[in-house]
Amino acid sequence: MDKVVGMRVFTAVAKNRSFSVAAKKLSLSKAMVSKHVQSLEDSLGVRLFNRTTRRLNLTDAGALYYDKVNIILGEIDEADSSISQLNSEPKGKLNIMAQPSFGAFHLSRALSLYLKKFPGVTANLELSQRIPDLVEDNIDLAFHVGKLNDSMYVSRRIASARRVICASPEYIKENGVPKKPEDLLEHNCLIYMPRNDISKWEFFENGRSKKIKISGDIQCNSGDALRIASIQGCGIAQLPTYMIGLDIQAGRLKALLENYEPEKQPIYAIYNDRKYLPAKVRTFIDFIYELYLPEPYWNKWT
Repeated sequence: MDKVVGMRVFTAVAKNRSFSVAAKKLSLSKAMVSKHVQSLEDSLGVRLFNRTTRRLNLTDAGALYYDKVNIILGEIDEADSSISQLNSEPKGKLNIMAQPSFGAFHLSRALSLYLKKFPGVTANLELSQRIPDLVEDNIDLAFHVGKLNDSMYVSRRIASARRVICASPEYIKENGVPKKPEDLLEHNCLIYMPRNDISKWEFFENGRSKKIKISGDIQCNSGDALRIASIQGCGIAQLPTYMIGLDIQAGRLKALLENYEPEKQPIYAIYNDRKYLPAKVRTFIDFIYELYLPEPYWNKWT
């Protein structure tokens, strides 16, 4: 029989000096209470109680065992309480991994607000393009922009990003405004290298997706670098709004061809286990989900 359960039954009998009262308080039958005590006595090889028809007293061994067991059960209860509290109150270090631009521009802001609300939490934010091995890398929570392939992890969509054609006011003043996607053939386009079909940009027209072959004098594997180049008037870029939305709001860039935008990119929070999610992870996911409702601020400028 379970040793800890036996200890709890034994202490209940000892405190109440009665098998019947202990059984009632523990919602067990008197026979089950007797069985637990008998099992303890058999395993210890001693008698714990002196029993008569009128009285029930601890033996010397029983009294010694009672003192020790109370200490053990107290430590078990304290450990259980500490873990339960950890899972109900946000505490401890929150290890997060996110794509560089989204993490730098937006998660860092969200974290500062979250940590003010939950001062028992500290955060470690690692910026990387890769989807981590959450267990191997000791990551509590990761954020991914774009569609997810089959994943062993749990995910929750927390926001989205538009993919916007943009250019600086200076570039537009000098080179004009493209009115339709095909007009980009006459413009210098800044090309993001890691993307499939790097020389083609996707658009939606009349409910259908289409791709336009573009060209330009800058190719780069960093969206942040293309953002700076577009702000400096080097050409036209197609970039996600979590990267350039604030620039459009501030007037450093202007959104173009908005009527032809492709579908939004989903942004996911990825974590390891839905059932036993620590409070620090659960509350941060809920916090940013509510922060970005109903439409994230980086998607709006009019």
